[in-house]
Parts: sequence; structure tokens; C-alpha cells
Amino acid sequence: MKSFTKLIITVAVVFVLLQFVRPAIPSSPATAEIQAPIQVKQVLDKDCYSCHSNDERLAWFDQIVPGYWLVRHDVLTARERLNFSTIGSKPPAAQKAALYEAVNMMQLGAMPLPRFLALHPDAKVTPEDLATLKAYLAPWTPAPPQPSTATNAGSLATAVSGGEMQPVLLTSVQPEFNGLSFDPDFENWKPISFTDRGDNNTFRFILGNDIALKAAQSGNISPWPDGARFAKIAWQKQEGSDGLIYPGRFVQVELMVKDASRYQSTEGWGWGRWRGLDLKPYGNDARFVNECTGCHLPVRGNDYVYTLPITEARLNHEEIVNNAAGTLPARLPYQSLGWGAITMYVDPGNHAMAALYGNELALKSLSPRSSDASTAPTYTSGAVLALVTWNQRDDPHWFGARIPDRPLSVEFVQVGAQGGTNVYRRFAGAELAPAPGDPATEAARQKLILGLTPARLP
Repeated sequence: MKSFTKLIITVAVVFVLLQFVRPAIPSSPATAEIQAPIQVKQVLDKDCYSCHSNDERLAWFDQIVPGYWLVRHDVLTARERLNFSTIGSKPPAAQKAALYEAVNMMQLGAMPLPRFLALHPDAKVTPEDLATLKAYLAPWTPAPPQPSTATNAGSLATAVSGGEMQPVLLTSVQPEFNGLSFDPDFENWKPISFTDRGDNNTFRFILGNDIALKAAQSGNISPWPDGARFAKIAWQKQEGSDGLIYPGRFVQVELMVKDASRYQSTEGWGWGRWRGLDLKPYGNDARFVNECTGCHLPVRGNDYVYTLPITEARLNHEEIVNNAAGTLPARLPYQSLGWGAITMYVDPGNHAMAALYGNELALKSLSPRSSDASTAPTYTSGAVLALVTWNQRDDPHWFGARIPDRPLSVEFVQVGAQGGTNVYRRFAGAELAPAPGDPATEAARQKLILGLTPARLP
């Protein structure tokens, strides 16, 4: 009994002494608070400022060590990731980008942290809170500006796809700060999906290497197998005089490389980002990876992958693959979803997006890294192009993005021998049945498809 009493006294003394081991949580006035309407700031103040501001807002029970140590760590980590007291010093676009990410964290249940909400229920994000933030962000307005030099899809080659670009020697691109090497073979990978980002006015190809492609086709993506590699290629959007929106200025290439053992400390993935025409590694040091893992945290249940692969593989998981966009009839003359991607565009008036695929001969006809983008591509005999057009739907994983949904049509152009006749075929409707049209319309569609400028790579 005496030993038990001594133990209790010792524990009590240690507990009291630990209360003095209390490193400070810095607190200071806001120096550059986020620039947003008052109703937006009120939501952020209620739901986010406890951790993501310079204010120190601790409940009495947060002050008790050892819980205080955990709270302090969470607050300092949160401020480093996003601080609404200082973010006002950044450009307005950067401030909105931070809010988009915050909204996605909220709607996917990653923020506020569940353990924080358990003790701080007042910070719960209500549907009304989310509606206020989304209404302010309004991702689909305004439309991308019309380039003054673009008169049609063909002339967009120079104005939009970057006729001034000088090819980069991909094998000389520097590794990322975390040591991840740039993969010069990325441009030969096949598309897994496409994204129309209204939050930052970009288009994205999501390409996968053979391992990733086979995993997507078979549904072996929970988790993705070691060796799977993704390339997310982004272009600014530009509107043509025809009302369609095309890939414009090249922005960046991001790589994700799966190796559960090697990259155990970064959620099983190697992360890298190379920006601009010179493919400069992103960030200032290896800590840039914290941005990647933090951003992808809400989709940890999908092995940290935001993309819903376009595939026919059926999975029991909800919203992990895109079956609607990946189901094309076997009776089509070609199964083009396994081909390489050439370009894409969006038809905003019809809420549709289209991707141009090419068979091996079509891809070999192209020079995607050429500095001369002033003329339409010339395809060799036997090349086949497939323009797949889908309805668009909101991306369930990212507010402000849209992805392919139900196919509306598939159009094929088979290039004939020199001087010969090309063969055009169109399949449309709910069943994607043959849909012959009048000669003039078919000729116009064939001309548009053959004249689409490849999305240029640096």
C-alpha cells in the first residue's frame, strides 16, 4: 500500500513538473490577413483560425501537458502550411489557390482534424460554411481571355501552344530537391484521365507508365503497385475564336513514383514537380514534399491519388475509378482509350470535353517538342485519330475541377495514302451507334480533327 501511495505521489509530482515544460506558441497580430469578403473571413475565423493564424486560441484543456505539446505541434505545422494572418502578402491568385485547397480539405473531411473536432465541436464546418466559400471562389468565371492572334484552331498553334518554345534536353533536367530524378520517358506514357481545372484555368493530362496503365485497366489500384508512375502535365487554357478552349502555355510536369518501401516516409510515393519551359525543380529545398503529402492527405483512402482512372474495371469502392467515361462499345472499329494522347479541348457551351488520341503511326507523325508549331500536323498513311467527346461532371475529389463523364461521340479519321482519301466515321448517341452525316459536315469535322494542334511539351 505504501508503495502504491509513493507511486501516486511520484506521478503527481512528475505531472506538475511537466506543466513547466511548456515551449511557447508564438502569438502576434495579423500582418497581412487574407483579402476576402467579411462573410468568408467569418467562416475562416470560426473554422480555421485556431490553428491557421497568428492568434493563440487554446481552450483550458489544451493547456495541460502532455496534450499541450501535441496542440503546439499541430498549430506550428498548420501555420507553416497555411497562415491566414500572413497570406495577404501573396498575390490574389495565390490566396484563392490556398482557399481552394482548404475547401477540398474541408469537404473531404480532412480539415479540421477529426481529433481537433472531437474536443472543439464549434469548429465544425457546416454545409452553409462550405457554400459561402464556394460561392466566393466561383471557379468557372471568368472564361480564359481570347488571344488576339488566334483566328481558328490551326492558328492557335503559335498563339496558344507556344511556337516560341525551344526544346529542352530532357536527359539534362535536374533532379528534384528530394533526389527524385526526372523521367524523360514521360511523354511516351498513356493517358489515364484528363482534368479541366476551373480554379486555376489549366488543363491536365494524367499519364501513366505501363505498370500504372495495367493497374488501372485491371482495377489493381488499392494500393497502386510498386513501379507505378504518373505524370501530371499542365497547360494554361486559352480560348479560340471558335469558342472552344485549348491547351495554351505549358506550365509544369509533376511526377508521382510508387515505391512503398523506399518512400515510406512520404506515404509510399516519390514526389516531384518541374515548372516552366526550362523544367526547373520546384521549391527551395526537400521540404517541398510536405506540400505534396499535405495536399494529398484527404485521398489517403485512395492511396493518395486524386485521379479517377478512366477504366472499365469495376471496383466496390465509391468514386475511385471513372467507369462512365471508360465504357466504350467493343464493336467500335478501334479501342482508342489505350492509345497516346495528342491534345484536348473543352466546349463550354455544351459542357463537354474532348480528347484526341492517336495510334502508333499517328504519334510517330508528330514532333510534340518541336519549336515550330505554326502549321497543322501532317499524318502519315495508316495513321488513325480518335476524337472522344464526353459530357463533363464535377470532380468529386477536387472542388473547381471537371472530369470526363458519359461519352457523347467517338470520331475516327483514318489517313489514306498520299493523295488518297481519308476515311471518317462517327459514332454517337446513348449506344454510340454509327452516325453518318452529310458530306459537308463530315468534311468539316475531319478538317477540325486533322488540324488540331498537339499540346506542346517543353
